[in-house]
Amino acid sequence: MSLPCAKMDPMSALDEPLKKSVGGRTAKVLADHLDLHTVGDLLHHYPRRYAERGELTRLADLPLDEHVTVVAEIAKADKRTYNGGTGVRLEVVVTDGSGSLTLVFFSKAAHAHAHRLIPGRRGMFSGKVSVFNRTRQLAHPDYQLLDADDAKGGESDVAAAFANQQIPLYPACKQISSWQIAQSVQTVLDSMRGTSWAGVGEPLPAALREARGLAPLSEALEKIHRPRTKADIAEARDRLKWDEAYVLQVALARRRAADSALPATPRVPHADGLMTTFDTRLPFTLTEGQQKVSAEIFADLATEHPMHRLLQGEVGSGKTLVALRAMLAVVDSGGQAAMLAPTEVLAQQHHRSITEMMGDLAGGGMLGGAENATKIVLLTGSMGVPARRQALLDLISGDAGIVIGTHALIEDKVQFHDLGLVVVDEQHRFGVEQRDALRAKAAKPPHLLVMTATPIPRTVAMTVFGDLETSVLDQLPAGRSPIATHVVPAKDKPHFLSRAWERVREEVSKGHQAYVVCPRIGDEEDAKKKPDDAERRPPLAVLDIAEQLAAGPLAGLRVEVLHGRMQPDAKDDVMRRFAAGQVDVLVATTVIEVGVNVPNSTVMVIMDADRFGVSQLHQLRGRVGRGSAPGLCLLVSEAHEASPARQRLAAVAATLDGFELSRIDLEQRREGDVLGQAQSGTRSSLRMLTVIDDEEVIAAARDEATALVAADPELADHPDLRSALESLVDADREEYLDKG
Repeated sequence: MSLPCAKMDPMSALDEPLKKSVGGRTAKVLADHLDLHTVGDLLHHYPRRYAERGELTRLADLPLDEHVTVVAEIAKADKRTYNGGTGVRLEVVVTDGSGSLTLVFFSKAAHAHAHRLIPGRRGMFSGKVSVFNRTRQLAHPDYQLLDADDAKGGESDVAAAFANQQIPLYPACKQISSWQIAQSVQTVLDSMRGTSWAGVGEPLPAALREARGLAPLSEALEKIHRPRTKADIAEARDRLKWDEAYVLQVALARRRAADSALPATPRVPHADGLMTTFDTRLPFTLTEGQQKVSAEIFADLATEHPMHRLLQGEVGSGKTLVALRAMLAVVDSGGQAAMLAPTEVLAQQHHRSITEMMGDLAGGGMLGGAENATKIVLLTGSMGVPARRQALLDLISGDAGIVIGTHALIEDKVQFHDLGLVVVDEQHRFGVEQRDALRAKAAKPPHLLVMTATPIPRTVAMTVFGDLETSVLDQLPAGRSPIATHVVPAKDKPHFLSRAWERVREEVSKGHQAYVVCPRIGDEEDAKKKPDDAERRPPLAVLDIAEQLAAGPLAGLRVEVLHGRMQPDAKDDVMRRFAAGQVDVLVATTVIEVGVNVPNSTVMVIMDADRFGVSQLHQLRGRVGRGSAPGLCLLVSEAHEASPARQRLAAVAATLDGFELSRIDLEQRREGDVLGQAQSGTRSSLRMLTVIDDEEVIAAARDEATALVAADPELADHPDLRSALESLVDADREEYLDKG
């Protein structure tokens, strides 16, 4: 089902192709390298920051191999010869007070620029940062001088334009510099004066703009690109953040409205059914959080519209138990439940732990099974033909009430008798299409429960999962032990690493077990890959480290390996033996990141910890301290103490609060494309809004959008908003939202 969409509105001035304003050559560069095609694209390509005449831009922390624009003053300039006098090199040192940078020009360029680049002059310099003889430099940079002496008889046009103003510095690339983008923006803005602005629609309703004191869109675009003061920038940002938040929330509100109109079969557990029997056998009491979240889920399952709920919580907070009770409620009502796991190891772990939790209640149709038992089947891609055939038969006949599987569940051959609930574990590992393919196997839309052990700040959940109701488990069950985390600086203090292996031996001597995690496998497939950074050593590998440990600091201990390219039977065998205490140290990749539950494991050593993300480290750490003995996590890194990587590790070591860590993670990585399938770190559909900093705007925009969609679901009275929505939510993103 598609979201309702009205016919296209007349073309806005913002839809004009750029070549009409800036010429074909510049338009082609903007399109090919920055994905800017229309006037609106360019005007929504906002400055990254602003410089001022007299403001010193920091050179101290320039990133290597990135294209940068700096505002600085020329400290000295020398023209030198090389190759016996046949070659000429111009070296210009610029400074901003925090550091210096060398500009290098060779041959004809050295002569051409020498008379302009003289000490005392200021300018904008743009190029890719490299290192030569331990000195950071820009080779043959583009530049634009900003002082009065750059023109005959007085200030240049550029200096006059910049005088007493904020200088916008744009996200740029090698093919087009920041000030060339600025010139294109100025050309477009000049052409918009007069009647063209009248053709620019207002996506925000007038009443909302007036109530919030927001500037008109035309004024906001002028001020973001041509600010006279910092107050102009703040006013423009306030308005443009609201545009992004509001249009996005309208898209999600329409999605929620469309979902609420779909029919679903209510699933209500019997008072004396399977779930009640299961509950009476639990050897512990559910936490207050588990009871609250379960009540929310059962209320959703009982409605005639499909549940769309996100269940998020701390590592070890008991999400699997909550999901199992929801699945048992659906089985009670005569339906089936499917749990989709991202890896075979996790699917097998879930199948094993759920079967153990249920005991004879999981023995449906088998000798020794309880009277009201159901059958739980596992379905993975590596299963043998007879087992696979039986699992498929159990699903289509309805004999199996619960199926746990990997992507194999999505295949066309898999059919259900009555699929009532889909539980997706670790949603970030699955594409929307995969989840949608599983949901499509039901006669009516099934209820959907999405689980993640990566805690998500409220505003991120509202933005990324705006069409899901959110439940949070932030309480750990009684009996869970604290986890101490320490950074091990292997390069600066190698004796700390030696002590780490001693700690592993000490834990094993007490009868406990340990994990050692490495970023790479180290097999033939790894060897074929080209390194991302030739100057940096390859990440440490499972196979290498396991061999070194078994022959060195952990000699005599039972050391085994686990990674994703092992045969499924071999993986399952290793995990079974580790869980049974027959393996002392498991050297593994992140295949153990989620779902693996061995309470006897008390210590984890993460090698090259700086190569993992904050949330991933938090997930990994959650594999220890799952029993009565305290857990220890050691983050081994060769990163320099002052580096951002070490700061990240220090943040992980400083707190066990996953929500706090996810905020840190987001601040560093941005939030990716919140509407499409791009992952964090790529270009975001949010250009002004940041979900961490703009919490209040997002929350207010959600309330406003929900009210508007309830009153006018087709946006018939808001054509400009509809146009903005069509621009933000293109065909691919609308399909993504529709499937989400």
